[in-house]
Amino acid sequence: MKFIIHTDGGARGNPGPAAIGVIIGSPAGEKKYQERIGKATNNVAEYKAAIFALKKAKQILGKKKSLTEIEIRSDSELLCKQMNGLYKIKNKELQPLFIELWNLRQDFKKVIFILIQRDQNKAADNLVNRALDTLGL
Repeated sequence: MKFIIHTDGGARGNPGPAAIGVIIGSPAGEKKYQERIGKATNNVAEYKAAIFALKKAKQILGKKKSLTEIEIRSDSELLCKQMNGLYKIKNKELQPLFIELWNLRQDFKKVIFILIQRDQNKAADNLVNRALDTLGL
């Protein structure tokens, strides 16, 4: 089984009010999530979106998680390249988020991070903006 997940995170002000958007695509269909996460940077929001996505996939899958491949598609070059071992994690604020995300990926058969163009991630981006718009920002 394979889930394709689109994630996005953003902050207005960087740092500023931030939100995440996640679209989980599975054989059963698509589920969309948006959530405000308080004050954060864009990079922190991107990590929190991926963490949220894997936690939600774990919830949905239950015991089947170890048989499932996850493909996380993100327009965050930093997130994808750090999770794929191509960039070091120099920012101390991102280090615990990296560790949490790394540990979450161990619960699944396989988790890969794919860098996509921003225009291929519009639906997840719209969820982020919708969550931030509810703040009147």
